[in-house]
Amino acid sequence: MKALKAMATINEQGQITLDSPILTNKNSRVEIIVLIPESPEDFTKEEIISDFRQAWHEAMTGQTIPLSQVWEGLEND
Repeated sequence: MKALKAMATINEQGQITLDSPILTNKNSRVEIIVLIPESPEDFTKEEIISDFRQAWHEAMTGQTIPLSQVWEGLEND
């Protein structure tokens, strides 16, 4: 699996709307992990934009790691 990072909004019906499209194969099934800040102050607008730009750069330049490798590090905690 390949990991991508994107910002989104959850509406009143609990549906997620991405702030911008994900540029990848269309009509693909995906698995998502939703990180919800505990308070609006958890992320500033500048932090969100900076994180997105960094993630986008890494994705576009092939600087990704398999998701299974990410889970390995988390399972040992």
